[in-house]
Amino acid sequence: MTADRSGPAFSVDHIPFSTHGSWFGISPVVAEKTYAEDLHLVSHQNGMHAVLRLVPLDPATGDRAETQVEATPGLLTWTGADGRVDLAYETPDTVRLRGAGLPLRISAAAGTLTPFSGTYFYRDPVDGAHTFTSYETGRRYRITVLSGTVVEVSGSQALGAGDRGLTVTAESDGSWEVAVEELDSARRPYRPSAAFGQVMEAARRSFAEFADAVAPWRSDDTPAAELAAYVLWSATVRPAGLVTRPGVLMSKHWMDKVWSWDHCFNALALAPGCPELAWDQFHLPFDHQDETGALPDSVTHSEVLYNFVKPPIHGWALGHLRARLTEPLDPAQLAQAYDRLTRWTDFWLTARRAPGTVLPHYQHGNDSGWDNATTFDPGRLAVTADLTATLILQLDELARLAGELGFAEDARRRTETADVLQAALLDELWDGERFLSRPAHGGDLAPSASLLDLMPIVLGDRLPAKVHDRLAERIEAHLTAYGLATEHPGSPHYESDGYWRGPIWAPATVLVEDGLRRAGHVRLADEISARFRALCETSGFAENFDALTGEGLRDRAYTWTASSYLMLARDHRQRRAEAGTAAAAAADTTAA
Repeated sequence: MTADRSGPAFSVDHIPFSTHGSWFGISPVVAEKTYAEDLHLVSHQNGMHAVLRLVPLDPATGDRAETQVEATPGLLTWTGADGRVDLAYETPDTVRLRGAGLPLRISAAAGTLTPFSGTYFYRDPVDGAHTFTSYETGRRYRITVLSGTVVEVSGSQALGAGDRGLTVTAESDGSWEVAVEELDSARRPYRPSAAFGQVMEAARRSFAEFADAVAPWRSDDTPAAELAAYVLWSATVRPAGLVTRPGVLMSKHWMDKVWSWDHCFNALALAPGCPELAWDQFHLPFDHQDETGALPDSVTHSEVLYNFVKPPIHGWALGHLRARLTEPLDPAQLAQAYDRLTRWTDFWLTARRAPGTVLPHYQHGNDSGWDNATTFDPGRLAVTADLTATLILQLDELARLAGELGFAEDARRRTETADVLQAALLDELWDGERFLSRPAHGGDLAPSASLLDLMPIVLGDRLPAKVHDRLAERIEAHLTAYGLATEHPGSPHYESDGYWRGPIWAPATVLVEDGLRRAGHVRLADEISARFRALCETSGFAENFDALTGEGLRDRAYTWTASSYLMLARDHRQRRAEAGTAAAAAADTTAA
């Protein structure tokens, strides 16, 4: 199915306007939960930094014009009573702007220049371009006027506080056009590669091709699929700094990192249609694996953090990734995955098992990805059931890989370790009704009302039936009209916007849905999938959602949410198609 002419419309208050490969976007969101009145060029090199303010002006007064902003994948438009301004990406580091009827003010977002911060502004004597240099991003922003007139320049070469920028307006033909580039130190004078209309069409076509690759199955029954594809497409950056390969950031708002479990869900959504990009997503954190085998907590342009880790869902993810890829992994890819997954698994079996214990532990809720879940209230250093469950799945995947690579003894050893862990999990943390947790230094077992305690459902039919049946009952009790609440709504610790103490999250939804389905709880899995898909279709792709109202919370352009929608929608359509084929075959058999 081909995208329509313009692609899905969206609000830049929720989703930044950007393009595949770019490190900057156009957005009013200039910091965490901070919305400016005007749109800004916001870069994610060296962190999230608003660099340039873009303000259409009233042609009569020179004041800020009242405009309406509209966005589709290929075009951003300000429309006012006297005219309009259009913006489109020519390349990942260059945008073109053109205007008719409305002048445009381009100014530094930072009001003060110090020896260590802010934005310096000057006109380059080489090519006449107006250039901003940002201490925060360490990059330059070059403005080349293609048509029109610069009618005001302020703050050129100025130090200290003050306004820095230029205003461009139309000449006698009634229009103007400029190019804005993000660059390092220098490059040749800018020359346009195509007319503005061609630039806009090329951007639209680039997105349409991506949407056709990742969601060729989309239809009126999956109304959010194209927008989900745009969230992924626009949040992808080129290799730069510490991002070693093309990477999908969690967002081009303030959650502008790759965390070492979020990337798995993006890889899975991309696998059927963009296998190389999917493989890059799976491996990006592994490129920074340390000498102990640990993955970093997160990776971004200029920072790799190791003070926490993330849960070992990577064996689970690799198994699903291989099932979704259209071509099998080659021997070199299998060997690389086996080596990296082995080191990551052994980290948990050595660095995270206290002497004399079988079960591994987290050092903080952040290690689990469920930062402030109530499971960790009795003690931050905790032995929890979800950790052992995902580690068992990782060992199972390692055993399969070892067998394929001809390492029979390694395969046997990994399977034995997985079985020992599962026996200890059931013996030490299962009380016959639920899984409990305990402090890593020793202490009493403790229950909680967190969905985290039910996450061993990821083991599916590896669990005894009586265990997964009871888990399914308890999981259903967390199911609201919108999806799975991460803290039971009846809990005294439930918080509507409490991060992992109530809101609905995409990764928990996907992991639970998959585990239930493999354990044979198909009705419940179908219901969880349907409610989450409906939630995204109504409330977008927020970081998380209010479990009782469905309202999107926190960062509103989160890629693992979009990826989870794409995965669940694709799988639902595929099951429905298979059921239809089976029914037709049965009817033919009966008729014969």
